[in-house]
Amino acid sequence: MAVPNLTRDDAAARAELLAVHSYDLSLDVTDGAGHPGDKTFRSTTTVEFTCRRPGADSFIDLIAEQVRSATLNGVELDVSTYTEEHGLPLPGLAEQNTLTIDADCRYSNSGEGLHRFEDPEDGQVYLYSHFEPAEAKRMFACFDQPDLKGPYTVHVTAPFDWQVVSNTGGRTIEAGPGGSQLVHFAPTKRISTYLVALIAGPYARVTDEHDGIALGLYCRASLAKFLDPEELFRVTKQGFDFYHRVFDYPYPFDKYDQLFVPEFNAGAMENAGAVTFLEDYVFRSKVSRARYERRAETVLHELAHMWFGDLVTMRWWDDLWLNESFATYISTLCQSEATEYETAWTTFANTEKAWAYAQDQLPSTHPIAADMVDVAAVEVNFDGITYAKGASVLKQFVAYVGREEFLSGIRRYFRTHEYGNTTLADLLGPLSEATGRDLSEWADQWLRTSQVNTLRPVFELSDDGRYKSFAIEQTAVPDHPVLRNHRLAVGLYDSGPQGLTRTTRVELDVTGARTEVPELVGTPSSDLVLVNDDDLTYAKLRLDERSLRTLREKLGTMPDSLARALCWSAAWDMTRDAELPAREWVELVLNGVDAETESSVVQALLARVQSSLSSYADPAWAPTGWTALADKALRALKSAAPGSDQQLLWSRTFASAARTEEHAAVLRGLLDGSVAFEGLAVDTDARWAFLHGLVAIGAAGPAEIDAEAERDATATGIRRAATARALLPTAEAKERAWQRAFHDDEVPNAVHEALLLGFWHPAQRELTAGYVERYFAEIRPLWDRRPGEIAKNAVQYLFPPVVEQRTVDAADAWLSAPDQPSSLRRLVSEGRDGIARALRARERDAR
Repeated sequence: MAVPNLTRDDAAARAELLAVHSYDLSLDVTDGAGHPGDKTFRSTTTVEFTCRRPGADSFIDLIAEQVRSATLNGVELDVSTYTEEHGLPLPGLAEQNTLTIDADCRYSNSGEGLHRFEDPEDGQVYLYSHFEPAEAKRMFACFDQPDLKGPYTVHVTAPFDWQVVSNTGGRTIEAGPGGSQLVHFAPTKRISTYLVALIAGPYARVTDEHDGIALGLYCRASLAKFLDPEELFRVTKQGFDFYHRVFDYPYPFDKYDQLFVPEFNAGAMENAGAVTFLEDYVFRSKVSRARYERRAETVLHELAHMWFGDLVTMRWWDDLWLNESFATYISTLCQSEATEYETAWTTFANTEKAWAYAQDQLPSTHPIAADMVDVAAVEVNFDGITYAKGASVLKQFVAYVGREEFLSGIRRYFRTHEYGNTTLADLLGPLSEATGRDLSEWADQWLRTSQVNTLRPVFELSDDGRYKSFAIEQTAVPDHPVLRNHRLAVGLYDSGPQGLTRTTRVELDVTGARTEVPELVGTPSSDLVLVNDDDLTYAKLRLDERSLRTLREKLGTMPDSLARALCWSAAWDMTRDAELPAREWVELVLNGVDAETESSVVQALLARVQSSLSSYADPAWAPTGWTALADKALRALKSAAPGSDQQLLWSRTFASAARTEEHAAVLRGLLDGSVAFEGLAVDTDARWAFLHGLVAIGAAGPAEIDAEAERDATATGIRRAATARALLPTAEAKERAWQRAFHDDEVPNAVHEALLLGFWHPAQRELTAGYVERYFAEIRPLWDRRPGEIAKNAVQYLFPPVVEQRTVDAADAWLSAPDQPSSLRRLVSEGRDGIARALRARERDAR
């Protein structure tokens, strides 16, 4: 069946024609006898709207099992004209219109629309909605685009013992039919369709209050024992205090609930006053500080959206960055200044910016202010550019114009556009007024262009070892030749009693291909030169030979965590660009990581070592690297402080790097208790990690997986078992996993993603090599049948990581077909680019 795909032009035409006054939604999620519904739910929508050209035709969006009836201004509409692709036509509109549509809508198992989940532990049913970018039509009839805002009055018939949550706190409850409850919510403020929310089920609930705002936390009843409300409320309150101070605009809604929901597709979603989160953020096992830091960032990011995105919303998805870039930037600022995570900018430099740099160098790169022609294009655009590059550019902008000036412009923006919709121009106006600068050149350079510049120091030394000249060279790739203006700092670092510390810092504006730095002429040459010290701008950095040598020997002595992160980032970029051999990157990390104090950085570095061994290292050397990594992990496990983050992170690295029978024996011992490391918790998640390591190398099989699945008979256990079964190194197991991934539409989204994660493994490349051709033969039918996150995940996760020219050739042949959908073409071209990059890196490493 064809999938609805609203175009920007059709949305603009509809917004020019119509204005929404109100929605009234009645939803019945029972079976009529007070029990949870199974396949479908009753959805009745009444929308009051104005037509600016009476007599014109329009349409309303809806995806439903059946449309029972529809009336427009008291006249029955012919519902046989309804299709899921085009919605319901609305002929001959009056100036003032009342439309009522009664339909049966489908529950989803894909995380889109109204998702239904049955808890395997207790059989309880849980519902939650997820509508971004345009899935509200799966729950109620609506004009499903961000700029047709309206107030919503929601009525829900649900089982009597359920929690029922929507966007507003005010509500009345009465007895419903069959022993159910009928909940009437107070009308919302004017919000976009994708921000409407319904979460219902026997959720456990904890409440609090801050600044007169009612706070709630919710999770499944079987997870409630793991919820840590004190920590979650603490971060939430710190966020409210910070945002109220810097925005000088009160929280725009009447309560703030945070709900941890099952089988969620994203990290979180900013439904107004009812934010939904991935329930993996309810930690059931010991996790690192890095995971708590990431959760805090997500909490603060979603809270920021109440202003950036919910109060003021982009007109169309071209300006999605107005939501995501701002929320990413301001939540990191909040984290660094208002919470215990004072080094949040270090994590940002090492994770968010690495994501942005990688995304920006793909053939699918796009400007921050993107060109989104339709909803299908939007769905693949929640990426490292929209989030992390945009936030990086905002950080650079603040360094350029001043923080108070920037925030002053933001305050004007909120006041001017509250409960409305905006474009880039609407933001630049108040920012220009507040800063007294013409921002058109800045916007053209940074928001309307693509790709990333590279900055490198170029200098000459005099006979006495001083800088005779010093400049910064800026380059761009030929396809995107723009050279930007950068506000940045150059730091000079020397070894001394306190380690590798900064001795000189110069802040300047870099423009054009070469910028002289006269302040450094005559300065003694340094052990390490760090362009973009303090991470003010967005650019790739290059290290000169002496600096690289210093890193190899002294990186662990550098006390500043942000400077270290920038050095790691520069070396990683050089590895990805085939300028630094992959084995040197591995050696650099294994020699220097012990001195790294930030667990978020350690986590990222260990992951990148594994990426380089899988993709960038010469295959003839890679087994040596894997053994070195596993042996290093085992030594670190023995020497790490008991119960420390480092011990936890090294245990997971050891499990994924294990290749030998000696390694397998340690993992078996950890599982059966015959091997123990003081302080290392072998809890539920640890057991799965160790078992996955054994299964991948053929040291454990179906019997061990079944036993562990019985031991952990939870929703998470089902997912972990799916990954384990896909990891089994047999032709039969791979075929089963492939068939489920591509052809079993009953697999829910979270289990589907879990089995994708197990299909490819670096130790199994020979076993799975034959799936290259099958991938390109089967992705299009899957894409056409199962749109959204499930199809997107399959295309991305199953792109063959077979670093051979035949993979590139197969991708080129597939891409040469002219009729491939543009969003699918984008994902395949990204996978192809990854293989081409890996081939270059392997060639460099082999040399």
